[in-house]
Amino acid sequence: MTPPPRGSSQVGLGQFNERVVLQALRVHGPLPKAQIARLTQLTAQTVALIIVRLMRRRLVRKCAPLRGRVGQPSVPIALNPDGAFAIGVHVGRRRMDLLLVDFVGAVRRRSVLDYPFPEPDAVVRAVARDVRTIRKQLGNEESRRLQGIGMAAPLSLGGWRELLGISAAQAARWNEIDIGARIGARSGLPVHNIKDTAAACVAELVAGRGHEIGSYAYFFVDTFIGGGLVLDHRLYRGAHGNAGAVGSMPLGVLSPGSSSLQSATPHAGRKGAPLPSSLARGATRAPLQLLSQASLFRLDAMLVAAGLPVDAARSAAADATRRATVVRRWLRDAAPAIAHAVQSAACVLDVSDIIVDGAVSRELLDELLHAVDRALDGHNWEGVARPSLQRGAIGSDARALGAALLPIYANYAPDRGAPPSSAP
Repeated sequence: MTPPPRGSSQVGLGQFNERVVLQALRVHGPLPKAQIARLTQLTAQTVALIIVRLMRRRLVRKCAPLRGRVGQPSVPIALNPDGAFAIGVHVGRRRMDLLLVDFVGAVRRRSVLDYPFPEPDAVVRAVARDVRTIRKQLGNEESRRLQGIGMAAPLSLGGWRELLGISAAQAARWNEIDIGARIGARSGLPVHNIKDTAAACVAELVAGRGHEIGSYAYFFVDTFIGGGLVLDHRLYRGAHGNAGAVGSMPLGVLSPGSSSLQSATPHAGRKGAPLPSSLARGATRAPLQLLSQASLFRLDAMLVAAGLPVDAARSAAADATRRATVVRRWLRDAAPAIAHAVQSAACVLDVSDIIVDGAVSRELLDELLHAVDRALDGHNWEGVARPSLQRGAIGSDARALGAALLPIYANYAPDRGAPPSSAP
């Protein structure tokens, strides 16, 4: 595992050392000063002085003494949840989620805005309204502890308009606007932008399985399936900030000199799970992408056709028998498609684990993982190590939570870029 950041006792590195101590507390939880010194390799005197400064700024607090040992009881130091706050916004293709998160990553407030497709002006108004409400809720003193807004959205929010049934004008509006700049101007807070599935990957890295798994490919099932990539306990963004874009992964190839699709998945487009008309039209022009087979927009269409509510995919309370029939049909195509992407990731990246999460019920996520695991049994693994499938720990909040962590890490972590290693 990657070791935690180490401090330095040299003069002039006070702020960096403070951040190193805060990171140790974030990763390990409450710690006595002596243990903080061992982890950070700072002197006991330096740690004591840092704790005094951090307590004055209300960033840390003392916990109850640990008794029952020889000598004086030690007093663990912990992050103060009220020490700082941040707002995370996820602008998705079907809804917007906004979270107020405290210094330890706990959600203090949430709001949701549903829509057929987001309109930039409506999103800006909704965020500005929620920020005003949050400031009022926090009060004048606590509002000054707001660190900023993390903004998570798909990189191509205006893309795939035929699949989503949106107009060219709707799509163009997202290509013409800097939504982060607009929200920053309205809110008066700094805005940090990130791809939505990368934000979900950040949440998993900091608050989920990232504590125990060093390198993994991350899949998130939503309106469109997408993903992220963590290498050696750090988020890898890629040259264009789009690393782990598994939704765009092709599922087949076009035969030379032909327009017919040779599928890479055995069940793609099989009878009983018809493709949307826009997909069927595109299938003869280019290979299907993973998002065409394994995304919730397709399952939603199948549920509506069966007379079930769209949110049946996100809730365990839908009609069990009818829901199970539709889900089985969806899984018949989604699981082999995801399995193809999993093997491709294993071949290229040699990751030990694949973490799968989504804006779905935990029951449906378990069904999907089981179906993908069965599909992987049919793959040829000669020459490549089969990765382990893991269930994500965060769920639907992952995109907005990961976004909210960005301002906190920018102001309080040793590494000002992507969230640093969360490995102990």
